[in-house]
Amino acid sequence: MTDLSPLPGPASVAVAALDGRFFRPPLPDGYVLRPRLCERLQAGLGGRLLLVCAPAGFGKSSLAVEFCQSLPGHWQSLWLGLSARDSDPGRFLERLLEGLQDYFPELGSRALGLLKMRQRHQPFAFEEWLDGLLDELALHLQPTSPLLLVLDDYHLAQGPVLDRCLQFFLNHLPDGLLVMVTSRQRPDWHLARLRLSRQLLELHEQDLRLTHDEALALLDRHSSSLRGEALENLIQRSEGWVAGLRFWLLAVSEAGSDAALPQALNSGEGLIRDYLLEEVIDCLPAEVQAFLYDTAPQERFCSELCDAVRESHDSAEILRFLLAHQVFLVPLDEHGHWYRYHHLFSDLLRSRPIARAVVPVATLHLRACRWFNAQGLLDEAVEQALRAGHLDVAANLVQNLSEEQLLAEQNVGMLLRWKMDLPDSLLISTPRLIVLYSWALGLACQLDAAEELASHLSRFLPAPSATAQKSMLAQWLALKGIIARGRGHREQTIEYCSEALESLPAKRYGQRLMCLSTLSNLAIADGDLWRARGLNRESLELAQRVGNPLFEALAHYDRARVLQARGEIVRSLDEVHQGLERLRGLSAQRLYAVRARLTLYEGFLLAMRLQPDAARQRLQAGLSEARACRDISVLIGHCVIARLDGSSGDYARAFAELAEAERLMHIWDVPPIYYLAMITLVKCELWLAQGRIDLAEAWLARLGQTYTGERAAAPPEFHPQLPLHVELQQALLDAIQGQPMLAEGRLNVLLENGQQTGRQLLSVMALTQKVVLLLVTGRESEARKALVQAMEAASGGVLQPFDVLVKDHVDWLRGQLSLTSPCLVGQQLLKHFPSAASRAAQEPPTAEQLSSRELAVLRLIAQGCSNQEISEQLFISLHTVKTHASHINSKLGVERRTQAVARAKELGILS
Repeated sequence: MTDLSPLPGPASVAVAALDGRFFRPPLPDGYVLRPRLCERLQAGLGGRLLLVCAPAGFGKSSLAVEFCQSLPGHWQSLWLGLSARDSDPGRFLERLLEGLQDYFPELGSRALGLLKMRQRHQPFAFEEWLDGLLDELALHLQPTSPLLLVLDDYHLAQGPVLDRCLQFFLNHLPDGLLVMVTSRQRPDWHLARLRLSRQLLELHEQDLRLTHDEALALLDRHSSSLRGEALENLIQRSEGWVAGLRFWLLAVSEAGSDAALPQALNSGEGLIRDYLLEEVIDCLPAEVQAFLYDTAPQERFCSELCDAVRESHDSAEILRFLLAHQVFLVPLDEHGHWYRYHHLFSDLLRSRPIARAVVPVATLHLRACRWFNAQGLLDEAVEQALRAGHLDVAANLVQNLSEEQLLAEQNVGMLLRWKMDLPDSLLISTPRLIVLYSWALGLACQLDAAEELASHLSRFLPAPSATAQKSMLAQWLALKGIIARGRGHREQTIEYCSEALESLPAKRYGQRLMCLSTLSNLAIADGDLWRARGLNRESLELAQRVGNPLFEALAHYDRARVLQARGEIVRSLDEVHQGLERLRGLSAQRLYAVRARLTLYEGFLLAMRLQPDAARQRLQAGLSEARACRDISVLIGHCVIARLDGSSGDYARAFAELAEAERLMHIWDVPPIYYLAMITLVKCELWLAQGRIDLAEAWLARLGQTYTGERAAAPPEFHPQLPLHVELQQALLDAIQGQPMLAEGRLNVLLENGQQTGRQLLSVMALTQKVVLLLVTGRESEARKALVQAMEAASGGVLQPFDVLVKDHVDWLRGQLSLTSPCLVGQQLLKHFPSAASRAAQEPPTAEQLSSRELAVLRLIAQGCSNQEISEQLFISLHTVKTHASHINSKLGVERRTQAVARAKELGILS
């Protein structure tokens, strides 16, 4: 836990007690030490200037005190707390010289006399005076005992003349003297030369914000009432502002009980309001205060937006003033274009009395709405119209969103958020709004709501012209096709999408592409990869013809899925990268569902390449954007991460990942047909790995009934080959239950299916599973032939199906690879052998690394279990137990079970 007690100071503490003129204040009670910042300041001890610049309440002075106390023992420090009276350069220099004389009594006696004889109304050559003083000071300073001069609260004294004096002072600073300045606004000094020569170290507001741990330490020290969500919300709301947290703590300490806590937190808000009003806002010029109140309703702003909202032309100048005076501006980009206010500061501004409102807030939002719309930022324009309370304006703006833009971005979360604020009467007032929101609901898997809303199109039939009528019916057919695919109705999907493609006008290319994508997905499910490939080609050509990068990326995504089904994992990855490359020029701030899908699919393909760390990183990135877009592709991310967790043996995390996916689906009100089968299949895989055979058996049977047979449902969109994977898991279950012939029969059927349809990935999965089955049943020669077939089928780059051989049959696999002709798949698999790294690291080797299954067998041997008992506990055949035991003895260099246990304990393999 962070030490909150004050630090003992070095010898320089004595200076603090000289008198009030140079008193260095103590650290506040309960101050949280910030060694990370002191370490950064320590790095500047060899320079000339330490500049700490931040708004009120960020702990600038306290940090300076802590830094003085943490100085190395040979350093001295002189503290000069400034006030408005020090804006007179003569008075400031008098105080400075008197402070220096405490260290160097012989310094500047004549200079001090000249300074005191000056008349305020007469000009004085401060630079000439300083030049002489600095020459004299250089004779007194010793490199072995350097001096830190702290100018605290410089903003209180800052002025043009004093700025020039201090600029001269810094430019001619003698060796052995270092200046530290704390200020709410940036001094008007030319610091480029100091910065280039590394003589300047700066800390700003972002540096001084409390970290989460520092804020937690401060709150834990002073309040036991705050905990859980309330505590986290308070930390997040404060944004690292020290003063804000202290005001809340003061209010909480006065609450007296948990029951009074909510009211106490509100009291804390009142204290913050008073502090900001007194210390910041009331000190600003009237025109700047008006600017703050007029721009506070905006979540983000730039000078152009501020000009539009205020109907003025001086916003850029006022923003420069606010930046210079550190008035709680938070930059939102590296170019200094977009800003926002600190949340607590903006809350205060927005809660101003109505009497202060020169322009109504609704009017300010409408002006912002017009500006955002003129910039082509439709989503922000609609938000501003809604916040202004002008629902009709918002609806008209939504109508300006084309179906093509909606279908390209697929950020349905935004549209559905607007839908909550628009009355139903507005939603069904025009065919365009009906079509837009029907598509949004369909993409969000709100199938019933989409169909119900689309039915209102009949109110606008017959259309004014035959062309308009044909277009409206074609759009209705396309939407019906998407809804039918979501419900798993194969024949209806084909019928509606095919009819829509025949009658959709050329300008409705977005809906054409959605129909082509849907039919391609269904072709993959049917095993017709050539048809899927042809539909992909047509999609990509259409997207390129209209020059829409989002649709081109979507076409690349669909092509990648076909290539993956064919086992062409490397080519599929390349297709994903091409899609992401097409999106590279788009804004990183805007959210795009297709970018989320490509990123998630990249993670999935990297997992197929046995690159779990890279896969997890891409999956997490894709999940973040997919959730923000409310895109159902989050299922891919959560399911693949769960499989990665299961593969590493962390089943608790794996099931938690699946639970999170189910929770999202419930919140988004997604029909179970979209997600339940995918999640259940992964659960079955995890249950089989855990040995929970009864659960896996029951649920695999239910999945089989749903997705196989004459009346089988179409598999879900994000797992078009789900029925085949159900069969793979069923074959594994058969083998575990001691029915190897039944398992082999299933695998042979799957292998034949894969060979006939070109599904090479399916072939690899069936063959690798068959190799394990043949090894377990003692048919090694057949296993060898199946392995050769599997490696040939895996030439497209898939490695993940071989993982079970790498983990549980590594010696056998290594031996087979040494006997066969070198190939790329074999070379890549060798990199993943668990014993390769340990052998390279050990010199000489003490024992080969045991596989996870061999280690499990060894642990049971150490418990005194018989081979039969090990077979029953691990759900493996008796022959496999004996094989593992033989490998364990060989690797440990022993002959008997008891020797193996003793040797494993000696090596630290067993505790």
